[in-house]
Amino acid sequence: MTNVETAPTEKKARWTFQWKELYDEVITSGLCTGCAGCVISCPHDVIGYKHEPGQYKPFHLEEELGLSNCGHGEKGCTSCTRACPRFRDWETEADQHLFGRTREDEEIAGIYKDILLVRASDDFVYDVGQDGGLVSSILIWCLENNIIDGALVSGLEGSNNESGDAGWKAIPMVATNREEVLAGAGSRYTYSANTMAYPEAKERGLSKLALVGMSCQTSIAPVMWNRKIGKVGKPIKLNIGLLCSKSFDDSMFDELFWVKYGLHKDDISKMNIKGVFQVWMKNGDYHEINLKECHAWTREGCNHCPDFAAEHADISTGGIGELTDWTLTVVRTDLGRAIIEAMIRDGAIDTRPGDDDPGAIALMQKLSQKSRSRWPAWAHESPRLGLPTKKS
Repeated sequence: MTNVETAPTEKKARWTFQWKELYDEVITSGLCTGCAGCVISCPHDVIGYKHEPGQYKPFHLEEELGLSNCGHGEKGCTSCTRACPRFRDWETEADQHLFGRTREDEEIAGIYKDILLVRASDDFVYDVGQDGGLVSSILIWCLENNIIDGALVSGLEGSNNESGDAGWKAIPMVATNREEVLAGAGSRYTYSANTMAYPEAKERGLSKLALVGMSCQTSIAPVMWNRKIGKVGKPIKLNIGLLCSKSFDDSMFDELFWVKYGLHKDDISKMNIKGVFQVWMKNGDYHEINLKECHAWTREGCNHCPDFAAEHADISTGGIGELTDWTLTVVRTDLGRAIIEAMIRDGAIDTRPGDDDPGAIALMQKLSQKSRSRWPAWAHESPRLGLPTKKS
């Protein structure tokens, strides 16, 4: 019997990065999207967050070592960097955890299994929801079938006041039933760090959560899982991502919609973006605003974001393309496929092949490439994989 020597397994380097590195490489470099993953993961509650115009960015609360360092980090706490979906090689790590491989050059919109066109079969959910009501349908079905016991979503500030009049400031909220899901339905196009509803969900004893969020938020959980952050990532069981080029600062409503066009945010009933900013008023009026006019109110955190297609969600959705009453639906994981197939069997959703709207798929690819091109060359190179090389 001969002894066969095997090469020693390379030991993974110990993760030592803390707030000091996060502050330098993400928070102040322009990469921070304001997803608040670091905030909810901090076991010492020393990272603050303001959900206010011009803010949407974490900051350190302790004064001893200044804004750029953390006493707990100096003692070995690394939770904030383990949770950040923009720190170091976040994309490769999330890909490996979800799919067991990294994406190829041609997978500019991320790895996926199926592309479908989907809409809610329930007429009320279809009418109340955005672009076919798919996200609302998924949440309601998952709640009713005990897949989840709560969802981290966005709602409207003031929606629970006595008058029933809601403003248009998006705020994080927890939904645990059909009524609460539908209360948060629709798109705002301003930012809501839905992860900030996590403490409320935890306080209410919810242990099986869906996270509905923009692309930056849906990368949080798989990054957490890959970097072994511990308990904070365990309750997130389902990730639903929203196709997103950018979001706008809340000040846009007062400084553009009202000052220039006389459209008061309290009088708006619905909004959408289809090449232009579409605005429906409660009195029945309809207005269109050129998107170029809105660019000045783009959130700082969106300027470098490379992920249009919510590449690390279980299911990514968005109302793009010609068939405006159907949602372009990108099924990425086994869990996402299982849920969609079960909902089809139950008659909860109607589907069509994604190829019925080839323009929507082409647009997703185009916008994904555009988003990846804004990821800076000085950051980790993986999000730029697949971009065409410039001719010299």
